[in-house]
Amino acid sequence: MNKPITTMAVILLVGTLTHNVNAESIPDWIKNNAGWWAEGAISQEDFVSGLQFLIQNGILQVPPTQVSKEQSDEVPAWVKNNANWWAKGEISEDDFVRGIQYLIKIGIVSIQNPASNDSSPIKTSDDFLKELELCKEILKAYDRIKCEDTVNHKIMIKEYKDNSQLYVAGPITFYFPGANLEIMPSGQPNLSIRLLAENTGSSNEVTLMCTGPAVCNYDVWDGHKAFKYSANDFTSGQTVVKPGESKEINMLFGPNIGYGGTEFEYEPSKDYYFRVSEPWGSTSIPLNLK
Repeated sequence: MNKPITTMAVILLVGTLTHNVNAESIPDWIKNNAGWWAEGAISQEDFVSGLQFLIQNGILQVPPTQVSKEQSDEVPAWVKNNANWWAKGEISEDDFVRGIQYLIKIGIVSIQNPASNDSSPIKTSDDFLKELELCKEILKAYDRIKCEDTVNHKIMIKEYKDNSQLYVAGPITFYFPGANLEIMPSGQPNLSIRLLAENTGSSNEVTLMCTGPAVCNYDVWDGHKAFKYSANDFTSGQTVVKPGESKEINMLFGPNIGYGGTEFEYEPSKDYYFRVSEPWGSTSIPLNLK
């Protein structure tokens, strides 16, 4: 059997079946396209056009990705290698999607949000400051505060997305701007971690669970020992993230507060990771504390 001439030809052939595709799992036939592109059987232009079609129609879900100011017309070799390895089942879907995110970042793949169908330009910090000024014109105190809180939340999200590394765990995309390590006068190291958790991959609510130091799906790992938190801002042990919603998470690792907790220990020679181990997904985030 001959291979289809282009990626778009494949898309047209399966177009009537896309309503049966589970958008949270990449369809197998996309692997064929990735493999053929890596082998040179279809062009980069055809493959990119196919990706844009799949993303914009919700068949292939890619976490929100900030477009870089530095653009490129060439696909890096590692992205093409990823496509080949993923087609052969040698790397995970998450690894393949990270390559697609990079193509979006450098401007090779251009998309608009399929859920909102919003093609308006990305708002800048100045745009949000103007929105805050408009909030001040609201006379009712409650409505004015609500307006300001909404805009400040948008500003927080933009700052995270402009200054963070992305880590995907199932339906949740974590934006991590970096950890803060402080050695107290007593010698106790205090490690502060903050992240933005965004529900990018589920049409249902996703619950982040941490009911106590001894029963928490989040910890810090040094390769040999797991450290439990000293404080966090989980409400009643859980944070619920609705579809498309973003919520900030703050955790402190330091003194042992009991209840199955641990005292955080720091050695410059060790590599530390913040671990997410939820039933719906997991990831390990390097903290780079050296």
